[in-house]
Amino acid sequence: MAASVPVCAEKNSQPNIIMFLVDDMGWQDTSVPFYNNEKTNLNNRFHTPNMERLAQMGVRFTEAYACAISSPTRCSLMSGMNASRHRVTNWTLELNQKTDETSNVIDLPEWNFNGIQPDSCAGKINNSTAITALPQVLKNNGYRTIHCGKAHFGARTTPGANPHNMGFDVNIAGDANGAPGSYLGTRNFGEGSRFAVHGLEKYYGQDIFLTEALTLEAIAEMQKTIKMDRPFYLYMSHYAVHSPYDEDKRFSGNYRGKYDEQLKAPINENEARYAALVEGMDKSLGDILDFLESQPEVAQNTIILFMSDNGGQGLNNVRQGKENRDQNYPARAGKGSAFMGGVREPMMVYWPGVTKGNTINNQRVLIEDFYPTILEMAGIKKYKTYQTIDGVSFVKALKAGKSKRDRSLVWHFPNLWGETQNKEEGYGAYSAILKGDYHLIYTWETQTCRLYNVKEDIGEQNDLAAEHPEIVKKLSKELSDYLRERDAQRPSMKKTGELIPYPDEL
Repeated sequence: MAASVPVCAEKNSQPNIIMFLVDDMGWQDTSVPFYNNEKTNLNNRFHTPNMERLAQMGVRFTEAYACAISSPTRCSLMSGMNASRHRVTNWTLELNQKTDETSNVIDLPEWNFNGIQPDSCAGKINNSTAITALPQVLKNNGYRTIHCGKAHFGARTTPGANPHNMGFDVNIAGDANGAPGSYLGTRNFGEGSRFAVHGLEKYYGQDIFLTEALTLEAIAEMQKTIKMDRPFYLYMSHYAVHSPYDEDKRFSGNYRGKYDEQLKAPINENEARYAALVEGMDKSLGDILDFLESQPEVAQNTIILFMSDNGGQGLNNVRQGKENRDQNYPARAGKGSAFMGGVREPMMVYWPGVTKGNTINNQRVLIEDFYPTILEMAGIKKYKTYQTIDGVSFVKALKAGKSKRDRSLVWHFPNLWGETQNKEEGYGAYSAILKGDYHLIYTWETQTCRLYNVKEDIGEQNDLAAEHPEIVKKLSKELSDYLRERDAQRPSMKKTGELIPYPDEL
């Protein structure tokens, strides 16, 4: 059970912390360069002046990674656990319902499709993982915890679907949904639809975009907390830039019909709307920065972490269609894929008095690392959790301005998502490990390994598995040991009913 730790820090000494998480934003969906510090054609498409502003204030992490799908990332952020341990390996929604596609070849394991739950529910809800959530630890240590936007870490009707039960004092518009019914206030944010956004009824009928409404509410709660003379943790978890691509008329005219170097054609309507969604998200970031800077004493004591939850849409047809699947270029593929385009994220951190402005750090960070990092930032050293923490704090990298790259990163996705038969693009059931320059991907259905040197080949076009069997063997062993240690679940073959072997058992 969670330990309620006494507040030891002196009054006002704890920093405010803002975790700004964007949904479905690719690492190139910004005018801030995250690859070789050089602007790509995609960087030139987007207009994100406030991300540029944050980059000037703080540090860019050029090798930040998340899971390839929303719910696993959010559960790792809330728990500090790798997806192979928390087992919420695909997106969640309805109680006791899997969200996987089907296969004629493999059967999928009984993953935790009911999501994460508060530690008080341990052993009470099937197919779920009980945790001491990050906001609960912060709350136990004096923070006023604010959830704003998308939650998507517990199935409908479960306690975990309600952010209040996961340690948040305030919940603004968060529940089991993974997308909004509508971004438009004139459509009441999808009221009456399966994905209606609740909690913003006062904006119904108004000509206001969801991103803007959430930002106004977040700022109001920050101001309220400041008047209480308490530190706040704001989890600013935007529904943007997930579909539907409703038009944000404030910004769509900046893109519609303009010639695009990446497409080698005028930008199409979906991409224009998507770029407007991105710019609206960027305005939200700017509004929050403006609010903080209007109160210098608050700004000087507020840490901002910026991150996305998975790669940009790269295979789904909803944006560009099948002929232009390059939304994460030069990385390959996108959301849902084992390739770099599915997991590499735009990440920035501003920590007043600690980070140096306009700097770059290439330390590898995985989403579960935010849990111990944020607690260390808050000065919370003694805490107990129901779960085992896999994440590693990157505070030292922030303070020293240096990076360590000797750590291996592991992904585990024994599931089927999207156009899952396209295994060539890294979709389908897979596990992967990134160590040094090499990225090994194991496809469970075909029981094959692919190996890429991502330092030289970020687009993962040249499979080196046959050329370097010794590296395949070494990484297969490390990946398999990692999964075995966490009792990670595996698919089985339909024909035999037998579990598919780990990659080092082939």
